[in-house]
Amino acid sequence: MDFQYFMFIEGSLLADYLLIGILVLVFASFVAGFLDAVAGGAGLILVPAFILAGMPPQLALGQEKLISTLGTFSAIYNYFKGAKIVWKVVAYGIPTALIGAYIGGKVILSIDESIVGQIIFFLIPVGLLFSFMPKQDKNDGMYQPSQKDIMIILPLVCFVVGFYDGFFGPGTGSILILALHFLIHMPLLESSATSKIFNLASNVGAFVAFFIAGKMAFIIGMPMILASMSGNYVGSHMTLRNGDKIIKPLIFVSIAVLFISLGIRYVW
Repeated sequence: MDFQYFMFIEGSLLADYLLIGILVLVFASFVAGFLDAVAGGAGLILVPAFILAGMPPQLALGQEKLISTLGTFSAIYNYFKGAKIVWKVVAYGIPTALIGAYIGGKVILSIDESIVGQIIFFLIPVGLLFSFMPKQDKNDGMYQPSQKDIMIILPLVCFVVGFYDGFFGPGTGSILILALHFLIHMPLLESSATSKIFNLASNVGAFVAFFIAGKMAFIIGMPMILASMSGNYVGSHMTLRNGDKIIKPLIFVSIAVLFISLGIRYVW
């Protein structure tokens, strides 16, 4: 039996027209990478796109972790060059982000796939809300976190958001940006840059859970990873130049279409 029929939903784009399906998902991966670097929320594009192309829900979640985990490196590289990552807080959030995401991944993998599809449908508005919530920087000057911020609040935030990332994922980057900005009072640009490190950690934690469960398609994922890295690279350049407002209306329309399509498949 050809592998796509084993892995993908019968009658879907990937099952019947594999090459076309991959090309569509490569484009979606670039757009998702761009969105992730600009505002967070690559999964808002990737997870619905993977499901609608023919991946079962748990495989779609695992594939999103594969693409997003490696794609984030391009954005981190640009933010590193721009000296915007607050390294003094990084070590306090990475362990709890890893643990939280792994636990979240194990939980979602234990749920029946038909129910997972419905969960994804109802959680997408949550990710969408955080991704498009207005973000205005009211902090200037050198950032100096308090001991309470980095020893208590930050690890707790990273664990909770990490769990969400492993359980679902879309909107994690935006949630992290807002949490760093409002809860530990980090300037917005530094929040965006530093969140990439924590998001990478939570992606790795979830990646391990889905990898162990065999919920990733590595071969067809390679061009998607490259597209995601390219989108992250371009998007992070635009973010450093305050160009994030250009793409948001188009992204919102795209997500709305995907959301309606998911509703037709899993709810109505």
